[in-house]
Amino acid sequence: MSEPMLSVRNLVKKYGRVTALDHCDFDLYPGEILGVIGDNGAGKSTLIKALSGAVQPDSGEIHLNGKKVQFSSPIAAQDAGIATVYQTLALSPSLSIADNMFLGRELRKSGFIGKVLRQLDKKKMQRIAREKLTELGLMTIQNINQTVETLSGGQRQGISVARAAAFDSKVIIMDEPTAALGVKESRRVLELILQLKAKGIPVVLISHNMPHIFEVADRVHIHRLGRRLCTINPKEHSMSDAVAYMTGAKEPDGIMAT
Repeated sequence: MSEPMLSVRNLVKKYGRVTALDHCDFDLYPGEILGVIGDNGAGKSTLIKALSGAVQPDSGEIHLNGKKVQFSSPIAAQDAGIATVYQTLALSPSLSIADNMFLGRELRKSGFIGKVLRQLDKKKMQRIAREKLTELGLMTIQNINQTVETLSGGQRQGISVARAAAFDSKVIIMDEPTAALGVKESRRVLELILQLKAKGIPVVLISHNMPHIFEVADRVHIHRLGRRLCTINPKEHSMSDAVAYMTGAKEPDGIMAT
């Protein structure tokens, strides 16, 4: 197997007497979908926050493309190529689709108008936004200037995914992307995840929806008590096995399946 694109070694994060990450390890390989599962309080959220720059670990190392990295903020992680799509989506409902796609990354016009008067290049942003949505098959949205509050839950999730994929992201982390969606919209999001994989972008999928994890993931990282318990191949293990490992009802007997 090739070298991991994103890896973590011995990550520790404590909140007072509570240990959220206990010498945690993690590996994401190029072009794969890695499912991450664990019981509530297992430390999954803290791990994802450490990878996305929202939390600074007390000790341990994070490597991206073989180089040690340290993220002081989500912007630093984003600039390094790690994009995170949170369950809350972090979209501004009153802004247009194009404006949301470029939120915090607005393009300015060239020359004096852009540099001094700081005028935005709205036409260019609209064109690029339309191109990115088309690439992901999301052009059921007719008007790139309609406000996000007029979109369905699945369409909003699609905008968040497109925004994450639009700016040369090396890794996309998706936190419970189907949690608030119906069956049809959840199916569309899973298709989007597979499309990202087809484009060569590795995806970390955190979800409580076990059927979704087992349907699209190449490997499943099982998190328990603040650390990686094991990694299993979903083609060789059942969902019942995964739940048993996750809850401590069954020990993985040294499995580190790839």
